[in-house]
Amino acid sequence: MSKTLDALPDPNRWKALAFIALAQLMVVLDSTIVNIALPSAQTDLGISDGNKQWVITAYALAFGGLLLFGGRIADLWGRKRTFVVGLLGFAAASALGGVAQGEGMLFGSRALQGLFGALLAPSALSLLAVMFTDAKERAKAFGIYGAIAGGGGAVGLILGGFLTEYLNWRWTFFVNVPFAIAAAAGAYLVIREPSGSRNRAALDIPGVVLSTLGLVSLVYGFTRAESAGWSDSLTIGMFVAAGVLLSAFVLTEARVKSPLLPLRVVMDRNRGGVYLSLGLAIIAMFGLFLFLTYYLQLVKGYSPVKTGFAFLPMIAGMITGSTQIGARLMTRVPPRMLMGPGFLVAATGMLLLTQLDIGTSYAGVILPAELLLGLGMGSAFMPAMSLATHGIEPRDAGVASAMVNTSQQVGGAIGTALLNTIAAGATSAYIVDHVAGATDPKVLQLQATVAGFASAIWWAVGILVVASAIAVVLINTGRPGAGKPGASGEGASGLDDEFKIPVVAH
Repeated sequence: MSKTLDALPDPNRWKALAFIALAQLMVVLDSTIVNIALPSAQTDLGISDGNKQWVITAYALAFGGLLLFGGRIADLWGRKRTFVVGLLGFAAASALGGVAQGEGMLFGSRALQGLFGALLAPSALSLLAVMFTDAKERAKAFGIYGAIAGGGGAVGLILGGFLTEYLNWRWTFFVNVPFAIAAAAGAYLVIREPSGSRNRAALDIPGVVLSTLGLVSLVYGFTRAESAGWSDSLTIGMFVAAGVLLSAFVLTEARVKSPLLPLRVVMDRNRGGVYLSLGLAIIAMFGLFLFLTYYLQLVKGYSPVKTGFAFLPMIAGMITGSTQIGARLMTRVPPRMLMGPGFLVAATGMLLLTQLDIGTSYAGVILPAELLLGLGMGSAFMPAMSLATHGIEPRDAGVASAMVNTSQQVGGAIGTALLNTIAAGATSAYIVDHVAGATDPKVLQLQATVAGFASAIWWAVGILVVASAIAVVLINTGRPGAGKPGASGEGASGLDDEFKIPVVAH
């Protein structure tokens, strides 16, 4: 039995937001900063080409596989405590990576980063969900958070380029330590969780095991597909195992008394629409980062630092879209009217990039494409992050937040593998079709590579259009403070309930 009461605003909530945003920036930076440093680390530690993928894969498997568990721990143990432990653990794991003397030590540190990241990420988002209860303040808070979540990866490319080029690859790990310690100290001093917001039910051990193994199998399946191919027996085996394990997980969650992931969290059409459309958008975005980075460095000859700066317009667009468009309009229009058009604007930017060739002008094509992508994604991400905890009880906020991160993590794994495979196939086909008339093999290879990128980007355009359609069709909640007849699931009266904290009687 529960009742809904207006929550008193936390006087330190804006200070808390600064430290939560700092932690989120660290996690998002880490997702791209290591990519820049990987070639140098591989040479320094003698990592083979066959094993280098584990620098990325070890983190992805631990992070993606344990996110739901991390969200449930936040609900059970307390979000502030989980947040601080996640930060300190992430700092220790980063320091271990920075002093790594061999590939085993580096892979282990990355797995530990993923483990503590799985505690940190959902607790950060769920803290925002339970601390900001006023509609306008919530819009501003999620605007800042959404801008960081969307643009932090591009900042990582700049910082990674600087650290690798002017210092050493090890600093891409060490740089996390001051971030984490500052955020942990600040969070410990200023964050205060609302009372009665924990879920103290017994931990669903079968759900933990099934979800972790299922998500690890799924993420590893897509990661392996990128290197070994879609027809590889182990790749297929991973997908089959993921399907069986995740199906068993859903059946288990429907029957146990205290599920790890209460099905009410994902069955609400608004939250389900957010998880699905956001995951699809991330597929497209990860492909963009991958292809544009390679294009600028391999075709245009940009240095790592120059490549990072080339992404600045996208960052500016994301910040503007999130804080000036999304945050200002979120309390005035229904979320679908920001997410649907936002994804379409991003698709328009992506469409410009299908025109890439060897001589493409940065100012004429890439710059406007990045601005459109940034504006569109920033406008869409902000309401998506907020709506992910729409109508949710605080005791479920951690696991609802974990679902956002899970959709992003799985979307990233799918995007990297799927779009890279499409690009590789198109590149090979281009070479076969044009090799007879080629006069310079190097030019042919560059032309084929760019043609492969353009083919994959066409798919990314289509994926963003589908994400827009899903957001418009599935998400039917009204604007904050305005009821919407006919909405289904929790919070059917609109977003009013989202801005009040239910106090649950146990």
